[in-house]
Amino acid sequence: MTEIAGILFDKDGTLFDFHATWAGWASSLLLDLAGDDADRATVLGRAVGYDMTTRSFARDSVAIAGTPEDIGTALLTHLPGASPAGLVARMNTLAATAHMIPVAPLAPLMTQLRDRALRIGLATNDAEAAARSHLAAAGIEALFDFVAGYDSGFGTKPGPGMLLAYAERCDLAPGQVVMVGDSRHDLLAGRAAGMRTVAVLTGLALREDLAPLADAVLPDIAHLPAWLDRIAGARSGPQPSAPLFVHARAPAADIGGTAAVRRGTEAAGDTRSRDLMPG
Repeated sequence: MTEIAGILFDKDGTLFDFHATWAGWASSLLLDLAGDDADRATVLGRAVGYDMTTRSFARDSVAIAGTPEDIGTALLTHLPGASPAGLVARMNTLAATAHMIPVAPLAPLMTQLRDRALRIGLATNDAEAAARSHLAAAGIEALFDFVAGYDSGFGTKPGPGMLLAYAERCDLAPGQVVMVGDSRHDLLAGRAAGMRTVAVLTGLALREDLAPLADAVLPDIAHLPAWLDRIAGARSGPQPSAPLFVHARAPAADIGGTAAVRRGTEAAGDTRSRDLMPG
């Protein structure tokens, strides 16, 4: 088995808690676009798979893995006279200032990965400028060797363009890289690029949705170091014949109220976790 030398992350739903970050933001955006007309905002929400009453996204929402342009196209149907470019620019500007809620303490985790001599990258269907703003606000932008968004010139996920650009930039073979994400788009992109794939259950996708495309399914990115240790140990022994599954543990702390959300979904028998918006 080739030694892992790089990890490429998705952003929303992988590094940052989608629901805690974007649910309230989306409600405010839609009300703003609707001129504070609640009924009109509800219509706009339906167009992008967002429920204004529950302030939650549908599992098939265009916002989960689509680009800002995809979201804008869905909204423009109900915004006659609006400029497509103007709408996307407005969303990107507002998104760059969103208060991001991490799924785990990111600086210590990324530092630990860097200490393992791993090259770290980000491939998101969000705008590159917004992504860099979010990483900078979390104090981790300098720890990334590569950052690309839908507008960076490498295409969008599930295409492999961003992923292959990262491998070339970091002088790595695709087989040395792990793509980590919370959606099928992320994993399909990883497979298309010839990379290993790790799914995290911090998005709307169910375990059964992700497992066929993943070499491992982890509760969240905080489990990556332990998984890397297992992979390193496995290189000298028999290889598993099926993807590795790690069962979720109870969160040690409630970050931004997300533990309560997770407990609520578990109590309802819902095996999915949180998430939402451009990946």
